[in-house]
Amino acid sequence: MRIRTRLLIIILAILVPAFAAAALAVGYVYVEERRAQENSVTEAVRAFALLVQNDLGTREGILHALAASPALAQGDLGEFSQHARLLAPTRDSAIILLEPTGRQLMNTRAAPDQALPERRRSNIQALIAKYGPDRTLVSDLFPAPFSGQHDFVVQVPVRIQGQLRYFLSMSEDAAQLQNLLELQRFPAGWQAVIVDRGNRIIARTREPEYFRGRTVSAEAQHQFASRREGIFNGTNLAGTPVQGFFGTVPDVDWKVMVTIPQDELRRVPLHAAAFLAAMMALLLALALAGARWVGRRAIAPIEQLGRSADDLGKGVEVAYAPQEVAELDAVARRMADASVEIRRARHEMEGRVADAVAASEQAQQALMRSQKLEALGRLTGGIAHEFNNLLQTLTTALQLAALTSNQPRVQSLIDTCKRTVGRANALTTRLGSFGRLQDARLLTVDPAEQVRSSLQLIRGVLRHGITLDIDCEDDAWPVTIDPLQFDLALLNLAINARDAMADGGRLQIRVRNTCLEPTMERVGGDYVVVTVADSGSGMPPEVLARALDPFFTTKAPGEGTGLGLPQAYAFANQSQGFLALASSVGVGTTIDLYLPRSAQPLSHAPAGATDTGMHGGSGMPQASGRVLFVEDDPLVREAVVSGLEDAGFDVVVAASGDQALAMIEKGLDTEVVFSDIVMPGQVSGIDLAALLRERRPGLPVVLATGYTDQRAVVPGVQVLAKPYEIGQLVELLAGLTRPR
Repeated sequence: MRIRTRLLIIILAILVPAFAAAALAVGYVYVEERRAQENSVTEAVRAFALLVQNDLGTREGILHALAASPALAQGDLGEFSQHARLLAPTRDSAIILLEPTGRQLMNTRAAPDQALPERRRSNIQALIAKYGPDRTLVSDLFPAPFSGQHDFVVQVPVRIQGQLRYFLSMSEDAAQLQNLLELQRFPAGWQAVIVDRGNRIIARTREPEYFRGRTVSAEAQHQFASRREGIFNGTNLAGTPVQGFFGTVPDVDWKVMVTIPQDELRRVPLHAAAFLAAMMALLLALALAGARWVGRRAIAPIEQLGRSADDLGKGVEVAYAPQEVAELDAVARRMADASVEIRRARHEMEGRVADAVAASEQAQQALMRSQKLEALGRLTGGIAHEFNNLLQTLTTALQLAALTSNQPRVQSLIDTCKRTVGRANALTTRLGSFGRLQDARLLTVDPAEQVRSSLQLIRGVLRHGITLDIDCEDDAWPVTIDPLQFDLALLNLAINARDAMADGGRLQIRVRNTCLEPTMERVGGDYVVVTVADSGSGMPPEVLARALDPFFTTKAPGEGTGLGLPQAYAFANQSQGFLALASSVGVGTTIDLYLPRSAQPLSHAPAGATDTGMHGGSGMPQASGRVLFVEDDPLVREAVVSGLEDAGFDVVVAASGDQALAMIEKGLDTEVVFSDIVMPGQVSGIDLAALLRERRPGLPVVLATGYTDQRAVVPGVQVLAKPYEIGQLVELLAGLTRPR
């Protein structure tokens, strides 16, 4: 059989397991994303239950404010009724005052001459019997006596001088809770409902008027009765398989439920930008309509007072003209004072709400972006690990083949394969862009020198008409990074800048030191800032919001992958820093890479790959001593063991960390342990090194890694990146086995 045919067979043997490993990696990522999505929806249901509780708490607060009214304490129900009508949240809200016996004394929804109901239609009386009269109670749905709509009641006790004198209730149209569902902006395929204790629907995202008051399915009722929150599978009314997520509203025992088609859950989650709907215009319109309704039914002094109330509702400072009516003037003066306080409080509240909404959106975008990058990192990292194992086998086999053959034709073919392996190694390094930075590739460098060393590469991608300006501080602090990923990040940013400056422009790269204060989003301290700024077309806000999302691009098909900015973002995060992005249309884009200052000394330039034996010469370095080689991949074991034995080592092989540990505990005498990091079983390479540091402190340990999520933090342990040259390995192990 010819050598070319054998090499083709080796390549096929490498590719088939790699494709299988890639399929397994994709399946693993899908399962993890599905689990993460279920956790995310469960948290959203819990948050929604708290929102329902907060909404009910707002009504409870209004009732407590009314319960403290001096007019109620003095028994002046007329004045109290006016206060209640003014403080009712909406024109459909009814404030009801009842005796402890349940007889109504006042109902703001009833006309002045209209008889009040003799008995309650809600189940509040039953709740009083169950929980007692001294706590706030929320009823289930019931038909309202005057409007005929579905209402629910929030009731608080009123104690005067320590005695229970009244119950104060707010009867609210259940449709008011519909706004709460709409504000959540659930995706179109999701169905969200609020259910009372009797399993009747209070609010629903679709066709709420048709379903309000109806009971949920028997399957959902069974789930509600057995636990307070959970997940179950079922079928919706259209026959579509769905998954339901439900939770309980604290202190009320209502249920909230979200159902999602299972087909949608099976897809890998994609980021969808969501915007909060503004309800201020609707509330303002209701306030104006209420003011006009009061104005048409009051005499002239009351009309003036109503106009003052309109100004108060708008947040405008009240300017009241005295009407020579002592009571009205006293109320108006209080209103004028309150308007000043309300305006100040409103401005403060609007600022806080805006800050909270912005922080929530940023946190949600950062979380989703982090989940996408984590999934991409796991996929590409797993593929890189398998490819590096295969490349290690091929690298070692080629070196040994070069040592055993003197035919020029064979040496030429081996050199060609070696260059191909080098290209494949560069590809696997790029695959690791979105995973965790590997310890074997980390170096402490001068960032200014690293930028200057990348200038030739950057100039090679810029077109004519673009001016490159470099400004680096001479005393830039050192940083610990993967230099290759740093160069790749600069290259990606330069390519993006080039594409944004079709007619030419200016590209600036600056390096400077800075000290940041700690915030909620980042750790403070000393940082080196690498700034890449262009004078290009810039990005509109909607593009800027998604610029860091993997695979998002505005370029034509075939011109961009959408991974340039995400790679730079991932590199900054992996280096324990962060990326800041700013862009304006017509002005340009500025990207700041913040890299933490390193306390380590500058690393020496890594030595080139050992070429011993690849082109003749003196052959493989000779050594001696016993090496315990721990590797689970049979191809890597076969190739590396041959090389080590050719160099003169006595090699003992273990297929896992568990086996290696057992061999050493049984008394195996070895001078050095060389182990892979990622292996099956309970003991990884890092675990093995840590255990040997405790049990055999003087035994040298060398670890090899293709790609891993673990950190090799065992003191004194050297880490070798796959694929490594066999001559480099022999020299390293020989240095550790020589007598010292």
